[in-house]
Amino acid sequence: MDFIGAYAPSHLTFLLEGFLVTLEVAFLSIVFSFAISIIVGTLRYAKIPVISRVLAVIVELVRNLPLLLIIFFTYFALPEVGLKLEKFYAAILALVIFESAMLSEIVRSGLNSVDKGQLEAARSSGLTYSQTLWHIVLPQALRRMVPPIVSQFISLLKDTSLAVVIALPELMNHAQILNGRNVNYVIPTFLIVAVMYFVVNYALSVFSKRLENKHV
Repeated sequence: MDFIGAYAPSHLTFLLEGFLVTLEVAFLSIVFSFAISIIVGTLRYAKIPVISRVLAVIVELVRNLPLLLIIFFTYFALPEVGLKLEKFYAAILALVIFESAMLSEIVRSGLNSVDKGQLEAARSSGLTYSQTLWHIVLPQALRRMVPPIVSQFISLLKDTSLAVVIALPELMNHAQILNGRNVNYVIPTFLIVAVMYFVVNYALSVFSKRLENKHV
């Protein structure tokens, strides 16, 4: 093991550059998947004929596919039908597809957890169904969704490492490149990579707990 060589400034900078790509992919994937999941989860909760059933089939299909397969599909299969994406965008698209399905179930469950009596009371007071969802049901549901949603975001951040299979220049890809230069870098490199993932994920966990305690 060569800790001194592995932790040379140029190597640490190289790993940080990869980690920045990891965070960028994770952030964009979180933003888009959360927005889509709110829409999909709400539409399924509303039980709109045909639409909710179609969405249910799509969600169940995606949830039961491995993320790795979806990454391969977005990068290798889509070009066959005329849609070629760069590695960065292919990874984001795959993560958004997968995480939207997972998060939409959390959203739907959160909405279902709100007492139906509140919905009926809001409707009887003159609010429309959409107004009731937006102003009464969704705010309460979101507070209950915080822990599982943040947990899913943590999983998403860790799942970005799967993009190494398409050579996305993220953290794991850069770690592999360093390890390929010198076998004595393997353990030191993976240790610092583990620390980087842990710091961000632990921060998200603490943030989630504080939000949960704030709304208790």
